[in-house]
Amino acid sequence: MTPEPIDLHHQAQRIVGCYLLETRDGPALVDCGPATSVAHLKAGLAERGLDLTEVKHLLLSHIHLDHAGAAGVLVREHPWLQVHVSEIGAPHLVDPSKLEASARRLYGTAFDALWGELVPVPTANVNVVEEDVVGLECFPTPGHASHHVSYLAADGTLYAGDAAGVRIVPGRFVLPPCPPPEFDRDLWLRTIDEIERRTPGRLALIHFGVFDDVEAHLDALRARLDRWSQRVEDGMDERTFVAAARYDVSQTDPELVDEYDSAAPYWHHYRGIERYWRKRREEMKAI
Repeated sequence: MTPEPIDLHHQAQRIVGCYLLETRDGPALVDCGPATSVAHLKAGLAERGLDLTEVKHLLLSHIHLDHAGAAGVLVREHPWLQVHVSEIGAPHLVDPSKLEASARRLYGTAFDALWGELVPVPTANVNVVEEDVVGLECFPTPGHASHHVSYLAADGTLYAGDAAGVRIVPGRFVLPPCPPPEFDRDLWLRTIDEIERRTPGRLALIHFGVFDDVEAHLDALRARLDRWSQRVEDGMDERTFVAAARYDVSQTDPELVDEYDSAAPYWHHYRGIERYWRKRREEMKAI
């Protein structure tokens, strides 16, 4: 059965979702959204006949707040919930102070309305992922972030977090979210190769929906990643980049231009890509 995302109604419909699946050790969530969306998460679980306390595992793709911000709040309400995360991400769940400080610098006064409170996850609830996580194959998928992992289920569904990009149903445009500070184009291109090597039958995206045209989707992601990176490397400024990105989306999904911006703000991409190239230049000078 094709999975359906739980819509967390973050800012609007079809912006942020998460997935409920049955594992060899009971119900699990893949990602959980921010603390501001917990009420919608609980409502989505109730529609599927479950209470939060019946969920045994939370599988995090990475620790960005739109994917993992509610983890501490959920564990506070459900102290038996086991949280699975990459080795790099685990310390930031236990002590989210640096994560919060970085996000507050990026979002400023909009932080609280967007993300709500960040609550530490007790060390006893944090599990560093291995190759098998409650029956799903787990593997590193860096590029969007160094701490990103994805989960491949036995039915061929890849729970891809942001590693396979952003694509909002019923749209066709595939957008590579490139936020600072850890975007790495080269690592992401290798991640796309790793995903293709595993030949998933469908991609379950947090932003937003499930897609089975995997080959075409990943080809589009790769091409857009190259094109947007090249624009910044060639000297395009932020204002022009944002206008160009909006235009790109409008050529495929004109009615979803603002929804894509809510899911992965266009200015994020410029700043992440600009930082990537700047750091590359600094590294070359240091050699």
